[in-house]
Amino acid sequence: MLSAGQGRRLLPYTTNTPKCLIEVGGQRVIEWQIDALMAAGISRITAVIGYGAEQVERVLNERYGPGVISTIYNPFFEVADNLASCWMARQIMHDDFILLNGDTLFDHPVLERLLDAPARAITLAVDKKLAYDSDDMKVQLIGDRISAIGKLIPLDHVDGESIGMMHFQAGGGPLFRSALEDSMRRPEALQRWYLSIIDHLAGTTGQVFAQSIEGLGWAELDFPADLRAAQALVRPWVCRKQGTAITLAEGE
Repeated sequence: MLSAGQGRRLLPYTTNTPKCLIEVGGQRVIEWQIDALMAAGISRITAVIGYGAEQVERVLNERYGPGVISTIYNPFFEVADNLASCWMARQIMHDDFILLNGDTLFDHPVLERLLDAPARAITLAVDKKLAYDSDDMKVQLIGDRISAIGKLIPLDHVDGESIGMMHFQAGGGPLFRSALEDSMRRPEALQRWYLSIIDHLAGTTGQVFAQSIEGLGWAELDFPADLRAAQALVRPWVCRKQGTAITLAEGE
């Protein structure tokens, strides 16, 4: 889980609180993520942290118990993008693992559908929508194989967007780690997203695939408007946790 950033685009909500500790529906973002991972049977969970690291560790220890959730500190969080966070965690990227953005809020079925996908080296959870904006991490497909991923793909070539969750198995981890090591030797590495590595692997290995999660609930938290929309998104999830029914008034 890549949770090192402050989330400056969410100011003032992140003035003194890291993005992963923002409350949505009475629960912190990182708690929504961890609860979903645990519900899917994933017990070894590591969060890469940076801004407000002490706050995050305190929350994790209080909620799940000391040491239950492992953490790795990224000292470059102020000057680097998330490729550096991946590099800090490279030594635990073995066997099968899920890589998850710290600002991706998702309902349990999203993770279940990704885990149920055919075993391939790298599989990204991908959604589709009617229109895409400049901030979307767009994907281009050939069948169910991803041929390119990035924000600058021309709109007439876009087949969906990555939601910031991917599954590595069947040799995908070594491919990713090797590309990480190579990329971090270059001066521009600190300003790159880890998805630039996935784009490179998609184009050179043909081993990056998409799993559609179309129709399932998720949100990316980048701006205050995203946070307001997420509060509405999780209302049914909260009621499900509490075992209560939800009734929407007309017009909601």
